[in-house]
Amino acid sequence: MPGKDIAPMRTLSVIVPVYNEAAYIARVLEHVKQCGYPCQIIVVDDGSTDATADRLLAVEGITILRHDRNRGKGAAIRTALPKVQGDVVLIQDADLEYDPRDYRELLQPILEGKADVVYGSRFAGGGPHRVLFFWHMLGNTLLTFFSNMLTNLNLTDMETGYKVFTAEVAQRLVLKENRFGFEPEVTARVARMDLRIYEVGISYSGRKYAEGKKINWKDGISALRCIIKYNLFDRT
Repeated sequence: MPGKDIAPMRTLSVIVPVYNEAAYIARVLEHVKQCGYPCQIIVVDDGSTDATADRLLAVEGITILRHDRNRGKGAAIRTALPKVQGDVVLIQDADLEYDPRDYRELLQPILEGKADVVYGSRFAGGGPHRVLFFWHMLGNTLLTFFSNMLTNLNLTDMETGYKVFTAEVAQRLVLKENRFGFEPEVTARVARMDLRIYEVGISYSGRKYAEGKKINWKDGISALRCIIKYNLFDRT
């Protein structure tokens, strides 16, 4: 629940991009509803071909937007942003890797008036972490290091799925990437906006590919391309 030491918030807008997560989406949304904050929940069904659409119809009190085909996480976030009504915007993945019980820590720097943007780091302490893939961790570390070199930030986890923005910042973002390139693109853009950026430790329960994990080495190559593109060339 929100603590007495932080300012009240009218509404938290939670954007949930989802693609083929029928096994998890209902539980994720239930956890979001129980986060302790008044929530506007915007779910973008990104062309799911499993039973995700049926699962969403059974959940009350959410806004559902749909893509007719799979376009990617970045495209889903762009679709949702014009519908945002809250004071703060939080990106929530549609699986159980990221825990909405971490919302208090994620939101506190913004609600205390210290931050405009907050990243939830899987590598900066926080709650329990499932032990999984060394090469994924190394890849994330190298991408974050390269991104930091060009943004002059000192993030520990640029690729995190938990990114939080004030509504004012979220509405100023001009985003182009469709897939997971959203992460390095938005990092490059907020780094140029002279914002107060904070990072807090979060828990993390990573999935194996057999459990539905989607990101792969090709997305790592794309992330490297986006780091170069949005820091050195596309600076609009």
